[in-house]
Amino acid sequence: MHRFFCPVSNSAGDKIIIGDKDQAHHIKNVLRLKEGEKAIVFDEKGNEYNCIISGIGNKIYLDVKGKISSGQKMAKIKLTVACAMPKKARMDDIVDKLVQLGVNRIIPLKTERTIVKLDKPKEASRLIRWRKIALSASKQSQRNDLAIIEPVKSFEEAIALSAEFDLKLVPHLLGARKSLKVILDKFFRKIEPSPFIPKILVLIGPEGDFSAREVQLAIDSGFIPITLGDLVLRVDTASLAVASCIELYAQN
Repeated sequence: MHRFFCPVSNSAGDKIIIGDKDQAHHIKNVLRLKEGEKAIVFDEKGNEYNCIISGIGNKIYLDVKGKISSGQKMAKIKLTVACAMPKKARMDDIVDKLVQLGVNRIIPLKTERTIVKLDKPKEASRLIRWRKIALSASKQSQRNDLAIIEPVKSFEEAIALSAEFDLKLVPHLLGARKSLKVILDKFFRKIEPSPFIPKILVLIGPEGDFSAREVQLAIDSGFIPITLGDLVLRVDTASLAVASCIELYAQN
């Protein structure tokens, strides 16, 4: 069944209106759906609804027939990945894959050694594109929530968010580091089954790694320095590897 996103602000009672032009165009002119056809709609709060299309035009109107139980899709962690922007268009792929893996929040990161330099207009246009990619990936992977894609932040701005998180990790290539497996084993053993959902933040460095100053700043802010093994991974590979490991541990 087709899945569509609609913000909470566009729903009232048993009525939902999809006003986004791209989605409306896709429903009307690409999928060519008709009134009376069924669809699933989800919002940014993780709610899902069985719906019937009741009107098609510049906006799509739907009647809610029932709420879908989200009990089996309850998140066990909230994972944020702050990833240095790599060269070329690989950030598009990083956003797509991280959303499919269940990452809740993605922060495109500027660091001392980040090669990609964007002015404010380009940052704004890229953010729009990344959010569209995140929406598409959420629908494709049948997530019942919408991943948050933050505006581009400096390394210092990302570090300033650290107080929000229960576990903070910074993979890097040199100096004293701990095994990701050891850290995750210890962290998840301490968590008892409860309504508590731990928040985890991972920093992913650029080509050339974080600078020594950045690593020390992260450690001073409570981040645990970790190693991802003997091989040097590209930015996109490292981000997906870490996210996959953490999400897998959280499911056990």
